[in-house]
Order: sequence, then C-alpha cells, then structure tokens
Amino acid sequence: MSAEPMTLSTLAAPTTAPLPTHPSDAPAPAAPRSASFAAIGTANRVLTTRPETLGPALAITREHLAELDAAVSRFRPDSEVSSLARRAQNGPAWAYVSATFAHYLDRGLHAARLTGGLVDPTIGAALVQAGYDVDLDVVRARRARPTRSADLVIHAPPALRPDLPDHPGSIPGWRAIEFDPLSRRVVAPQGTLIDLGASAKAAAADRIADLLAAALPGGFLVNLGGDIASSGELPVGGWDIGVESADGRILQVVSGTGQAFATSSTQKRTWATADAAEPDHHHILDPRTGRSAQTRWAQVTCAAVSALEANAASTAAIILDGEAPAWLAKNGIPARLDALDGAVVTTPGWTLEARA
Repeated sequence: MSAEPMTLSTLAAPTTAPLPTHPSDAPAPAAPRSASFAAIGTANRVLTTRPETLGPALAITREHLAELDAAVSRFRPDSEVSSLARRAQNGPAWAYVSATFAHYLDRGLHAARLTGGLVDPTIGAALVQAGYDVDLDVVRARRARPTRSADLVIHAPPALRPDLPDHPGSIPGWRAIEFDPLSRRVVAPQGTLIDLGASAKAAAADRIADLLAAALPGGFLVNLGGDIASSGELPVGGWDIGVESADGRILQVVSGTGQAFATSSTQKRTWATADAAEPDHHHILDPRTGRSAQTRWAQVTCAAVSALEANAASTAAIILDGEAPAWLAKNGIPARLDALDGAVVTTPGWTLEARA
C-alpha cells in the first residue's frame, strides 16, 4: 500500500519536566520499551510502558497490518482494492468487501468529508498516470513515467456524475463511491482505483492502539511511518514526539498526553519523470488538478484527537498552500508548518518553546 514516510519520530524515554522524587526504597518508573519493523512500505515502531507486553503488542500490530495490506494495497495484485479496480476497467463495478476493507474505506471517506474532498480516495488512477504505480523504490530506479501500470489498465470514466464537482478525468471524486457499511457493498465508477494510502495508515495507528489497550495492560504508542496514536497509561512526563525533517534532523520535541500526531511532507516521497524539464513529482496529489500539489510547505505536522484526523489535516494543509494556516486555525487544529524557505508557521495550540 502507498504510505507516507516517517517524519515524526518517537523517543523511547520521556525527557520533559524533572521526574518526581521517589522514596529511596522505591524503584523509579521504567522507561518505555520499543521495537521497530518494516511493513506496508514504511518503518513502524511500537512502544509500551510495561516491558512484558512488548512481544504480544508487536504480534497484534503485525497481524493487523498484514490484514490491512491484503485488503487495501494497490501494489498487490491479489488485494481487494486491485480486484475491484480490475473489475472497474470496463464499467462500474461492485463487490462485497471484507470487514477490514470496509473499515478503512469508511475512514478514507470520513477524511474526504472532513477536508471537503481535498483528501480523496479516488486518486489512485492519477497516481498511476503520474508514474507512482509500484513501490517507490522501483519507481525511483526507473526514473521515467510509464504509460500504464504493468498489472492494471486504467480507463478514465466516460463522464462524471452531474452532481460532482469538476475533477480531472482520472479522478471520479470521493462522492462517486457508493458504500453501504451494513452490507459492506462497494460500488466504484468505471476506471476507479481506490488509493487509501496515508489515510489507511493513520487509521491503522488509531485502530491498533485501541486493540492493544483492549487486549493488554499498560500504555502504548503506535508509530506507523509517522502517524502516531497512543492508548492506555502514560509514561511519566508523557510520550516524547520528535518532529523530524526530511534530512533526519529533529526540529522539535513535543509531549504527547493522549493526542495523535501526523506529518505530511513534500520532500521525501518524490520521483523524477521522463521529461527533464518537468519538476519531480511528490505523492500528495491535488484532486482538483490530478497533479502533485503546488505548495510553499516542505512539511506540515498536526495534532488531533485521532491520527486519521491529524493526517487528513496535514495533507489538506499541503494542498491548501497559503490558505492552510487560516484553515487549520478555523478547524481548531494545532499545527507546525515548515516552509520550503525555512520559515516556520504555527497555529493556536502549537508552541515553539524549547523543551526543558
């Protein structure tokens, strides 16, 4: 599946305010334990406040990500997403989907509603046309845009529904997806390739954090490629969250006390095209144009009640360009916006004060 590279890092031990004093005969709280692994095209990390839960937490996380990949990866020909896309090549297609597919499609459509369609799960065909049709490492090695995917032929729909806003031909628009959550029946227009991408990854962080809290004692932080959610008890001082630049520098460390975080970047997931005169693409497409968003922001980091909503806000902010700070503030999203020229803009609720 498509995934945003890690731009938020989690530090294993909190470093905020001085720890409270303890009686000399009482042990100090143990620092959180963590383990990292690769899956769904990105680096992932799980942290626990109780060392004995780390192994079971990793097993739960790996199992859920395997189910997610089988359901919604557009890079796997055997995934449900790819199967539906093949059926939609010559006309509208429908399918009864798995509970996993249904959950993440519901979350993707929720992100679309929250952002007024700026985050759109129907951009898959446009990404293929831009050259992002396989894993990014393969795309970069090729360094040229293919005319079409080797495993999937994409046909633009012959016409858009009259009630939809104008979209490029390869993007039918999120409202064109018909979804019944009770029966789990999905109907997609001709030429649709659903790309849940970063929204599914963010929603997975939320879902896994909930699963861990329901199954195991203690506290948990789940970092899926920079989409961060937590559950259960907190370590002393909270979770340390590092805002990381594209070159790996930690720009700021903030305390997580139940919030979720996400960063969207235009600097990491990039690739060149066959036309040397054309600028490199990045993976955040503006669904209004079908092209990589033209933006002043190198990356945007947001805090919200869920990783899904934080990711939706950070992605929309990249697309909104200069309108992003006002839009984020209006919607009550604390955010840090790092511009390509090095300037930093924040919205209410986000401070740049140095940590103790």
